[in-house]
This record gives sequence, C-alpha cells and structure tokens, in this order.
Amino acid sequence: MAASELSVVLPRVLIVSRRTVRKNKFVDFVGEYHLDLIVSYGAVPVIVPRVSGVHMLLESFEPIHGVLLCEGEDIDPSLYDDESNHLSLEEIEEIRKQHVSDTAIDKEKDTIELRLAKLCLERNIPYLGICRGSQVLNVACGGTLYRDIEKDLSSNLPQDKRVVHIDYDNYDNHRHIVKIIENTPLHYWFKDSLEDDKMEICVNSYHHQGVKKLAQRFVPMAFSHDGLIEGFYDPDAYNPEEGKFIMGLQFHPERMRQQDTDEFDYPGCTFAYQEFVKAVVAYNKKLSTSVQKPIKLNQEMEKKRKIIVRSFSLARNIYEGSSQMHPSKESDLDAGAEFLESNTALSIQQETRLIEMGATVRNGCSYLEKLKMNEEREGLARKIMGKMSVEQLSDLKSFYNMMGQICCEVLERKLQDIVNEVAS
Repeated sequence: MAASELSVVLPRVLIVSRRTVRKNKFVDFVGEYHLDLIVSYGAVPVIVPRVSGVHMLLESFEPIHGVLLCEGEDIDPSLYDDESNHLSLEEIEEIRKQHVSDTAIDKEKDTIELRLAKLCLERNIPYLGICRGSQVLNVACGGTLYRDIEKDLSSNLPQDKRVVHIDYDNYDNHRHIVKIIENTPLHYWFKDSLEDDKMEICVNSYHHQGVKKLAQRFVPMAFSHDGLIEGFYDPDAYNPEEGKFIMGLQFHPERMRQQDTDEFDYPGCTFAYQEFVKAVVAYNKKLSTSVQKPIKLNQEMEKKRKIIVRSFSLARNIYEGSSQMHPSKESDLDAGAEFLESNTALSIQQETRLIEMGATVRNGCSYLEKLKMNEEREGLARKIMGKMSVEQLSDLKSFYNMMGQICCEVLERKLQDIVNEVAS
C-alpha cells in the first residue's frame, strides 16, 4: 500500500507539543517515546503546535480519532483552585524556585488541552493522559490538584509515608512504589508481574503536582504510599474493543526501561499505549461505518433542492438583517415555507421555533420588520460579548456551528424522505 493511502487509512492521534527555548528561539517538541509507541501500534501521531490561537483552529485537525496529552508545565491554578488552599505567597515563591522548569504557567497550552479533553468527553473520543495529561483530564471534569505535593501532602505525613515523586538528578532511573487496585485495567496489564501477597510495582515519575480531589466520574487504579492517586479511569468509558478509552496515568510507563536498553521494566508497561491505540482504531472504524454516503438526486429533485436551499438562505439573510429583499423576490420564500409545512416529522412546537428563528417565512412583507434585529438588543449583545473571554466566545461560536450542522443533517434527512416518497 502506498504511503499516501496509509495516511488515509491509519487513525489519527492528536498530541499537543510543549514549548521550550533553544538558541534564543521557541521550539515545540513531543517526547519520542510517545511517538514511537503510537506509531508501533498502528496509529499516526498528529502534533498540535503550542502556538497562539491554535485553540480556535482545532476543527482543522479533524478527523480526531484519539488524543494523547503528556508533558508540560503546571496547569493554571485558577482553573481548579479552591478556597481550601493554604499556601502562603512565600511558600508559592519557594515552589517556583525549586521547580523552575515546571511552574511557568502556559495558558495557551492549558486552553488547547482542556478544549481537547472536553471534546473527547463530549464525543467519547479515546483519551490517554500521561503525567500532566492526567491532571488536565481531572481538571476538565471538575477535579482539583495539589499545588505542590511536598507542601500540601508530604509535610502532613510521617517520614516513612513520604514519597519522592521527582528527582531532577535521576530523571529516567527514578522509581517509587505504587499499589495497584484489583480488577482495574492496570491490574490486568501488570498481573503477571505482581507478587501473590502484594499488588505493587515500581514506577517512574517526574512531577511535583498531582490529583487532590478526583472528579466524580473517575475510579482510582493505583496509589503511592503517601496516598496520591497514580492512575484513574472512567469505567463507563473503557472498552478498547468498542473504541472507548478515557484514562489518566500520573506515572510514566513509557520511561520505565532498563538502563542503556529499550527493555521495559515490566511487560505491562506498553499496554496503556497498546490498548489506547486499539480503542483509537475501533473508534475510527465506528466513524467510518456511521458516515452515510452523500445523497444523489436526479435532475428534477436537485432543482427542487436548490430552490428550497435558496429559500432558506433568503430567510436567513432577512433574519440577520444583512440584506434587503426586493418585493419581486418575496415569492421565493414560499418554497421553504411549503416544504416545512408539508413535513409532518416536525412538531408544531418545533415548527413554531423554526419560524421564530427565521428558518421559514410566510408572506415575506409582514415578517420583514419582525426579523430585523432590534438595534438596542444588538448593541447590548455586542457589549456583553465584549466582556466575554476568548474561550467563552469560541465555545459560543462552536455551539452555533454545531446547531448549523444539525440543521444540515435534518435537512438532508428530509430531502431523502422526499426522494423515497417520489420513488415509491
């Protein structure tokens, strides 16, 4: 099979890059281990650059069959912080000095990744979060984080319960013990490596923050000895064979390799990526089978379709106040009105709503004034929107895009009904 054909066949996994400075310039990167594993199990990694404004362009990365989020700086605490946080300004400054490379907030990356996480949750797109990616998933669902494990958690524990979660001098080779919860995906992945009387493995980690309050939809899969959640998943959204996979791992299975070799510490280390890609492939197949072939109309029906679409377009333009209609064109509105009136699939309430929205117009002249937006209301709307954040405006735009898509789907279905009726 040609490379160009493979790029179409293989499912796509979005991965957001991390930004660093090299030779006085910004460089975006993604850890090679993540990319190697995604490719090796049969998916194509698509890197989403951490560039200003990309969060507004995520639709351009469609189709999205999976999302893998991994490294990055601390998530902006304003996105999750609660009143119970007791850290003083002096302690926060101390944390910043201790973890210089991780405490610089990257709001653009936060926005991109939170939007992707929420998109996965809305559409049931397979999602795997590693380290920061697990924290993004938890925050996206209403969970909170420890601003600093040492200050927030370890300081309240006896010495024998404290765990070192980050070692700047021994990044890849650092390990600490986690206890795996029975009958979870992690249990099944590592069961051949667990001793009979223990449910423990040694994991690599590199983080100073972690899950504080786990979002309600998730179930823990592992804990470190200090009580920190090291892995969690949504049991209602986990079935890789059916394209379902929503999971977060605080530790790094991809880095759990024996020194100077590519051999993993445990056979189960790669299972998170293997099962994730399995879900991605299944999700892609579900999308492919659910896509309906475009409706082919004969010449007469195509002509009728264009007349109806033109009618709706005129009604929309009048409603938006973007054009004035010549009296001679008023009859063009009748086709849309008659189409909706003759269709019994819509309830009276739905048709009334469509009329109010300007989807159909009868007796165009009498509706012209009603369909023009009141200048005072328009001014108020602009004022309100002017106070909205970029993210809020983007969400609002996405909502109306979605409504437009729904209208198109309903219209296509109704046209198909007409075709079937004519054919019979």
